[in-house]
Amino acid sequence: MNQLARRAKIKWQCRRGMLELDLILDAFLKTHFENLSDKELASLETLLSYPDPVIYHWLLGHEDTLDSTEIRDIVNLISSSHQP
Repeated sequence: MNQLARRAKIKWQCRRGMLELDLILDAFLKTHFENLSDKELASLETLLSYPDPVIYHWLLGHEDTLDSTEIRDIVNLISSSHQP
């Protein structure tokens, strides 16, 4: 899959169906998405494979059940993009 198609697929997967999560991910897409490295894109793809409640729980700072450093890094980046 080429890079453009990969990015389009990830953007589409960020549309979750849970309003609160959509708002957080939309803010992240607007501020950071275009500058993500391949490693960060891979981490985001992995994160998006989890169910919405799990992702939302992690993004709210409840990372106690998160054991992957690479996912923790992307969660922290996403979380920082929606702080007031």
